Amino acid sequence: MALTDESSETMIQLTADIVASHVSNNSVSPTDLPVLIKNIHAALTGLTAAPAEPPAEELKPAVSIRSSVKPDYIICLEDGCKQKMLKRHLQSAHKLTPEDYRRRWGLPASYPMVAPDYAEQRRALAHKIGLGRKPSAKPAAKAAPKAKRTSRSR
Repeated sequence: MALTDESSETMIQLTADIVASHVSNNSVSPTDLPVLIKNIHAALTGLTAAPAEPPAEELKPAVSIRSSVKPDYIICLEDGCKQKMLKRHLQSAHKLTPEDYRRRWGLPASYPMVAPDYAEQRRALAHKIGLGRKPSAKPAAKAAPKAKRTSRSR
């Protein structure tokens, strides 16, 4: 972080105050004084610098990515939990969206969040109740033939 003129002056003033206080209470040889000033100034400047990022933790999946998808269930790579539907588990247990989960583990966008057999059961049920079909045009009911009017004679 670059110091501005004002903050640089403040650092020099703080360094001078700390060195003066230290020298007045401790015996310091004249040859050690420049080193003391340099160390204190470096320490104060280091306090204003941005904190270093913590090292990225190495991710190790609970199971291998290849073996995480089974016909009946999907195994969560975070904790090894077997689920039919992974999306809700990720949100409630790990506070992750499917996109975050895929990004975190380097999974393709086509990686399933639902077990294949369960998805097939849901698809079959949807087709059975008629979802996914366009409504068919019902044939128009034939109009009833008009009754012949008989004329009334007097």
